[in-house]
Amino acid sequence: ADSTLVEFVVSPGENASVVSARLADLGLVADPDLLRLYMRYRGLDDDIEAGNFSLNATLTIPALAEALTEARPDEVRVRLWEGWRVEQVADALATQPDLNFNRSEFLSSVAPGGLRPANFSFLADLPSTASLEGFLFPDTYRFLPGTTTAEVFTRFLLEFDTQVTSQMRTDASARGLTLYQVVVLASVVEREAVHDDERPTIASVYLNRLDLGMKLEADPTTQYAVAGPDDWWPPLNLDPRAVDHPYNTYVHDGLPPGPIANPGLSSIRAVIYPAQTDYLFFRARCDGSQYHNFSVTYEQHVAYACP
Repeated sequence: ADSTLVEFVVSPGENASVVSARLADLGLVADPDLLRLYMRYRGLDDDIEAGNFSLNATLTIPALAEALTEARPDEVRVRLWEGWRVEQVADALATQPDLNFNRSEFLSSVAPGGLRPANFSFLADLPSTASLEGFLFPDTYRFLPGTTTAEVFTRFLLEFDTQVTSQMRTDASARGLTLYQVVVLASVVEREAVHDDERPTIASVYLNRLDLGMKLEADPTTQYAVAGPDDWWPPLNLDPRAVDHPYNTYVHDGLPPGPIANPGLSSIRAVIYPAQTDYLFFRARCDGSQYHNFSVTYEQHVAYACP
């Protein structure tokens, strides 16, 4: 029998005998009565789903009957959350059986020197050693079933290219920041902030520290340094100064070498349009609100410690 996949659509309200006859017309089943009787016998005739199916003539009657109760979705919805690392993005996509997605192919495309679409101007501005961590734009995506790894990857970059407008890039440049530096810092802001209205203030702290030549001392960069597949954002129960890793901003000056996560639009905007402050420190408030107290002096910062 021919193993070529045939696209087959069941309309709402079609019963087992109609579906069996149509399958026979397509040469997908030799004996439509046998399929209809089998489905009735197994109580599957009421379970035929309307929708899209990929079927072939090698399927046995039981396999065909089973297949008809599991319609393929019209679309595959995937949510990419702000602050995810590329590995988390890859894991989320790998759980979607209706995408034609290959995790290792995706990760090698994202990695430095990976195969990349040529039609995005922002890619030319990245350091040659850069991965595309930070440029997989967080959003809810809808894909057609069977969308390939390369198509998924290109779609994320297209969304980044669309959302981060040329005006934003011009304004960043006027602040003396490359787009890559913006995304690096935005990824840190993304991991530090919980509330959107606080992001521009948190961004101002880091920009102020960079201007003064102070270390960023951002916990998420240490988390990035010590993380592994069991926990991509582990709680820090060690002295961050003890971790020697190029991304750890407690040890190394300036920005980390690359983004530590994929920031959302509000974090990217916060770096380009920060609050105007003199703050150099912030720490979580003690009320569980996930807001922060900001300080100009270290003494004030220490005074805000929770009892």
